[in-house]
Amino acid sequence: MPWTRIISALLVIPLVLAAIALGGWAFTAAFALLVVFGEMEYFALVRAKEIVPASKITIFVSLALLIVSQVRVDLADAVIPIAGTFICFYLLFQSRIATISDISASILGLFYGGYLPSFWVRIRGLGDGTIFEVSDRLHQFDFFNQLRNIDQLLWLKITFPVSSGAVYVVMAFCCIWASDVGAYIFGKVFGRTRLSDISPKKTVEGAIAGLLCCCITAIIWAFSLGWYEWWLSGAILGLLIGVAGLLGDLTESMMKRDAGVKDSGQIMPGHGGILDRADSYVFTAPLVYYFLTLILPLVHKAS
Repeated sequence: MPWTRIISALLVIPLVLAAIALGGWAFTAAFALLVVFGEMEYFALVRAKEIVPASKITIFVSLALLIVSQVRVDLADAVIPIAGTFICFYLLFQSRIATISDISASILGLFYGGYLPSFWVRIRGLGDGTIFEVSDRLHQFDFFNQLRNIDQLLWLKITFPVSSGAVYVVMAFCCIWASDVGAYIFGKVFGRTRLSDISPKKTVEGAIAGLLCCCITAIIWAFSLGWYEWWLSGAILGLLIGVAGLLGDLTESMMKRDAGVKDSGQIMPGHGGILDRADSYVFTAPLVYYFLTLILPLVHKAS
């Protein structure tokens, strides 16, 4: 792995963890920056196909969606049809007559670049008074209990309150990281069978190893958090995250391949653009959110 890639990751990870720990508007603002840069990269790919999307209005309504997700999570889904309507109306009054491709690319930008990432804001809000906390033993787990009792963070004198939402975001990120690292290492060493022509470097062996690493990581978290039927709950969550991350990676590779570019951008040395680094996170967020709010409570009741 190139040193530039490792150094970039080492610089970014502390910033990500700080945003997760702070939560609230700090976390939403950090994601807003990612959404803006990510959608700019997406629309650059779209324009390479000679499509003219409603990029500005799409980015605007995507940011509005993030704000609503922070303020009133119960109204977040209602923003989507309204935002889609604004985008279509905007395209109606352009000097150039819009095409089906223009409309489709704009709506996909809203869905892929705004709606799906907004679920990370919802996950971070779990346990912060918006949705009930689904982990009964969170307060009993020594590590997180110790974090709760920290009044000061070393010499910075900053207090980081730990909620279940912060724990769930870190948990999901750890699963994604485990999947990526496992797939990369095992793919390099044992990879022989090409997974897809969309991404020639990916192998079946690497993909299977990534899924296994993701499931193992999720099971460890499920056991640590005291989930009922932790082995089953963790395995289901790990499988959901692993598959969604892999398909998200292939989806972004498909878009780059169609646009004829190697990377979506160059904002992160050694990693490419925001989409190159965040592709595994896009489709993962809603699956994690609905697992925590729908599936896990059902397992809890059944047990």
